[in-house]
Amino acid sequence: MKKPIVINIAHAIKSRLMEKHSFRDDYSEGAHPRILEALQRHNDGQTEGYGMDRYCMEAARLIKEKIRQIDSIVHFVSGGTQANLLVLSALLRPYESVIAASSAHIAVHEAGSVEATGHKINLVETSDGKLNPMQIDQVLKNHRDEHMVKPRVVFISQSTESGTLYRKNELEKLSIYCKKKGLYLYMDGARLAVALTANTNNLSLLELADLVDVFYIGGTKNGALLGEAIVITNPYFQNNFRYIMKQKGALLAKGRLFGIQFMEMFRDGLYFELGQNANARAAELAEGIRSAGYSFSTPPISNQIFPIFPHTLIAHLQKKFGFYIWEKAGMGHSIIRLVTSWATPESAIRDFIKEMNDGPFK
Repeated sequence: MKKPIVINIAHAIKSRLMEKHSFRDDYSEGAHPRILEALQRHNDGQTEGYGMDRYCMEAARLIKEKIRQIDSIVHFVSGGTQANLLVLSALLRPYESVIAASSAHIAVHEAGSVEATGHKINLVETSDGKLNPMQIDQVLKNHRDEHMVKPRVVFISQSTESGTLYRKNELEKLSIYCKKKGLYLYMDGARLAVALTANTNNLSLLELADLVDVFYIGGTKNGALLGEAIVITNPYFQNNFRYIMKQKGALLAKGRLFGIQFMEMFRDGLYFELGQNANARAAELAEGIRSAGYSFSTPPISNQIFPIFPHTLIAHLQKKFGFYIWEKAGMGHSIIRLVTSWATPESAIRDFIKEMNDGPFK
């Protein structure tokens, strides 16, 4: 019974090795050279462990300075799923639930980590991956008494799993609504760098921090080796968070690895520069696809774009490029997801566009 699985895995590995470039994600590359150099520069000497070292302290100071909230608390963890699990565990009481879009990362790509803590996710169907007060209000109306879970947290992502962004007025409305209804607003910022540097974005990091209770700044998908910075702006949740981190295996003994990286990214704007690079490559890719006459399931805004291609073209492109087929889009067509990163070379964009234009695929 195991033989076919081994063959399939071997075939998949061989296929990926033959690819010119992968557009599957924005974390397949290593780390930005400046980060590697900083890790080497600060390698010698001893420091305190578990995020209490001078590098984590300085990185936290730089982040708090950027959002002008000196009383906020910053914690560093290894990845986005871990950040989401920790934050939601801290914000929710045993009988409470989290409201999220049906496409949200916690609902689709985290192996039920939230549910494994005993909390239900109230899913909302959306066309663009975003939530609005009207949708949340309907969830609250459907949960009226103690015979059902009590919705308490609203989970959003910036950018969303659909590559879309919350505009300033949209986040303001959500924030006002959540405060009025006694809900907590939590933002997954795995791709926050590309969101903040997108051409259509009108929301600053400072403004964002004022509108949510907790958010995290993603490093893994923006040039770091690993790491996310959880920023807790609501004082109610600041105490005892490290107990939750330790209990769930998130306190890293060599916390300096996080601190050095985030210190380097935030000391002079490298974090935002890398987000801009990813967006620039995505814009070039989107323009080439648009010029060839193809459309998108959602307007290209950030580093995730979702073109609609005929299956013949998809099969042709899969011979040389890695990407995910997202969902079907009518007879003979599917939506694919293409993701660029801070390190995507312009040559990969040119090669993809050339292969896309070779042959009568329409």
